[in-house]
Amino acid sequence: MVSAAAQAGVVAACVVLFVPMGLAGWHLSRNKVLFFSGALFISLAVGVHLSPYLPSLPHLASSFLLPHPGAASASASSGSSCVPFLHRVSWSDAAGAGDDGSRGRKARAWSWPPSLASACGFARLSRDDASLLLNGSWVMVAGDSQARLLVLALLRLLLDPAAAAAAEPELFRRHSDYRAAVPARGISVDFVWAPFESNLTRLLREDLRLAPRLPDVLVLGSGLWHMLHVTDAASYGDSLASVAGAAKSLRSQLPVPPPHMFWLGLPHLVNHMLNTDAKRAHMNGTMLHAYDREVDRRGVLRGDGGPFLLLDVGKLTQGCGQQCTADGMHYDGDVYDAVMHIMLNALVIESQQRI
Repeated sequence: MVSAAAQAGVVAACVVLFVPMGLAGWHLSRNKVLFFSGALFISLAVGVHLSPYLPSLPHLASSFLLPHPGAASASASSGSSCVPFLHRVSWSDAAGAGDDGSRGRKARAWSWPPSLASACGFARLSRDDASLLLNGSWVMVAGDSQARLLVLALLRLLLDPAAAAAAEPELFRRHSDYRAAVPARGISVDFVWAPFESNLTRLLREDLRLAPRLPDVLVLGSGLWHMLHVTDAASYGDSLASVAGAAKSLRSQLPVPPPHMFWLGLPHLVNHMLNTDAKRAHMNGTMLHAYDREVDRRGVLRGDGGPFLLLDVGKLTQGCGQQCTADGMHYDGDVYDAVMHIMLNALVIESQQRI
């Protein structure tokens, strides 16, 4: 097979030979033809001498379009990130899986489209890879039951199955905090029960400000309790603005890089499946839309000048569908597994950008 360099040489020779002849055919003066031919020879000579020091065109193109798996893309480092595509996952019935034992519901599986996973390097992290990524880190997740389910997904990845199963009863003690550790990697995972936005603001303004160090990864989320017990989107928005302000204030006073901050979005609510009359009355599609709108307009999310990257639980739960929930509000573990892996892949990209 002829090498790429040889092919390029043949093309250049043809250009040098035939272009001047063509120009002569257009009745250009002899001097102009000789000048043009000389310029081509000089360009060819310079190109031959510099070619060993220049990247090939396919390699140069691939560096912009097809980053190495597991790393941030070149476009991410120049401001055009793959982060907006993290939530573009596909759902399907799990291969070879039948009833998962929950009211006859079938297990579901998620994945990134192969082309997107290849282009952006998105991947499910193994236990070893996740432990290496979070090595020495303090991860804090604060919020309601959705946040608790995210912590469970993270523990199931970081711990061996027996240890994760043993941790679950303690994690799900009603309205309580929880702490776990992976000593071999120096990883700490905290869950803070904080169902209202005022709890989150207090955590940011008081508890963390007085702490000897800050979490390396901070995930906050709320809204379900406010929707049920207060049922006022504008009031929720005001509370969100306080959370955003407290997070910005905490970040601005740090002499070191601030925590990676994520906002855990509200899940899709299946109204007729909710298990109390009060929930069915207050937690409907109209109210959910109003609450989501407040998140978008109150400066919480990074795209609106806020400090948090959205973990779009609503999009993921809607994609998984009604078969993924038993009570219309809390979803199967596969959903929170997807949320967790999206967060970890975002951390990979953000870590590359900070280097």
